[in-house]
Amino acid sequence: MTTTRDRRRTFVFQVLLGTAVAMLVTLPAPAAAQATATGEVTFTRDIAPILQRSCQKCHRPDSLAPMSLIDYEEVRPWARAIKYRTGLRDTPGVMPPWYIEKDIGIQRFKDDPSLSDREIALIAAWADNGAPRGNPADLPPPVPFIDVDEWEIGQPDLIVSSPSFEVAGDAPDWWGSIGEVPTGLSEDRYVAAMEYKEVTESSEGEIRATVGGLFVVHHATLGVTDPDPDPNEDDPLAAQRRWPTHEVGRNADVFDPEAGKIMKAGSKLQFNSMHLHANGADTRAHLNVGFKFHPRGYQPTRKWVRMSFGNGVDLDIEAMDPDQQMESYFTLPENTLITIFEPHMHAPGVRMCLDAIWGHHVQTLNCAGYDHSWVRVYNYEDDAAPLLPKGTILRMTGYFDNSPANPNVPDPRNWSGGGHRSVDQMFINLMRGVYLTDEEFAAEMAKRRDALGLADGEVTIGCPLCGTVEVEPADNAGGGQ
Repeated sequence: MTTTRDRRRTFVFQVLLGTAVAMLVTLPAPAAAQATATGEVTFTRDIAPILQRSCQKCHRPDSLAPMSLIDYEEVRPWARAIKYRTGLRDTPGVMPPWYIEKDIGIQRFKDDPSLSDREIALIAAWADNGAPRGNPADLPPPVPFIDVDEWEIGQPDLIVSSPSFEVAGDAPDWWGSIGEVPTGLSEDRYVAAMEYKEVTESSEGEIRATVGGLFVVHHATLGVTDPDPDPNEDDPLAAQRRWPTHEVGRNADVFDPEAGKIMKAGSKLQFNSMHLHANGADTRAHLNVGFKFHPRGYQPTRKWVRMSFGNGVDLDIEAMDPDQQMESYFTLPENTLITIFEPHMHAPGVRMCLDAIWGHHVQTLNCAGYDHSWVRVYNYEDDAAPLLPKGTILRMTGYFDNSPANPNVPDPRNWSGGGHRSVDQMFINLMRGVYLTDEEFAAEMAKRRDALGLADGEVTIGCPLCGTVEVEPADNAGGGQ
């Protein structure tokens, strides 16, 4: 029987050959052309701070990444590989795994580890000039990190474990329910943040040399039962469906501080939609779900909502085609503050864009690359989050590469449609936010207008009405002539 850390060590050696091949790939010309640093670029002065901020959280001993990048001796052999992977920018395979395109849409997100053009150029210049160490006195002090088994949200107030499940090393993808477990709560509590961790109980065999190879859960939807449901609720299953979904590689979820989500006494967690996939080893595992609560006595003043939309059964991905697009639309039923942009696709998915259409305003809120191995949750900064009036039409465009050029696709000769397996397709924005009354919406726009210093009539991305004094009624939003 092997432990989780044994599996990670095995994973290191499995990826060495693949990474060495990647090192031989030519760096894209745009990144190489931006090496503008003056003087010698050194590890101690220029590169170490970049690695500390954006890489070492995963690239350290016994963590998720295949090699440690803490000190110069560890980093130096990978200089050309680091240049290549950081030069990919927002496309699959980029490191750090952050895919927001920097030349369009909103650019301010919480916990953004991405590199600037200057940082990418520094790395390229350093690698091209022999990766010099530099003066040891320039080396910044090491930064503290939580252990790989600790929680990003801090020690949870409640941890609930899912039922265990087993996946054979060569099993086909599986989708279905694994049942429910009691929370053990004896009083109602409001949740401020939550986080998932997959725990490997046993593993026999060699895991595949992919990020997803460390895990057997691709995604898991979470429901929380209401022991005493409101008989006036239009959708009695809403409470079960509207909690964040676990996906491989995702970060923690933090709710709007004014919109905590209630978990009632006597409730249960339901795992009704699990997507399990083989990783090469016979694996037994479970999910731990950690919850941080608001203090007792807290009452939310806003309603947290999950506004997921996208295509399901109508997906049509042709074989051997690297350039395919699909669209999906959603009309906001209320004034909305979008707090999270979360693209979800499957293996052929490579990019997603989100546009907001209000009258004659058509704004691209964001475009992001997509990599099936790493799912990212993009949390907007508070005064950059899209603030959109009721009636705004959201347009989502997905880009698919079902060709040999996409290494995530096992066999691009196959047509595929909607489904829950990796070889099937998904095209969803797991968007979340809060609905606002007209008064709350006007107050939020006033705050945004002051924070950004907007003049009357000035338009900003993500808030088409922030520069106006009077808000056009939503019923007339589509007229705009």
